[in-house]
Amino acid sequence: MAKRTRRSGASTTTRYPRSARVGATLQEIIADELLRIDDERLELVSVTGVDVDPELNRAIVYFDSLDGEAGDERIVEALGEHRVRLQASIARQIRAKKTPILDFRADEVIRSAERIDDILRADRARRTTIASPERDDPAPR
Repeated sequence: MAKRTRRSGASTTTRYPRSARVGATLQEIIADELLRIDDERLELVSVTGVDVDPELNRAIVYFDSLDGEAGDERIVEALGEHRVRLQASIARQIRAKKTPILDFRADEVIRSAERIDDILRADRARRTTIASPERDDPAPR
């Protein structure tokens, strides 16, 4: 019987699709480039994920910031202004025939999780208050 040889990388390709690998790489490249950009609007911004379509035509870059929803509009504007620089950096660092067009969106998943966490915290505080009411009468001597 002849031994079968496995091509290197064949096993990782089936478990980890190309668009996901490219997305993870783009996330690193964009985050590094944002550190180099001297724009105060982008100082508190984190890239939380990148979704790339299978044809590598478009990439949605998800971000979050300490400014919250109030700062989203100006952050999207700043990222749009630096889109060409970010895409040029991507083109230099990855080996691909084309560079996906970047689209920037606030990460609503993180915001939703924060809202749920706030609701749970408020409910826990309410339950604690109901379970142990404060006494108005003075303590016996």
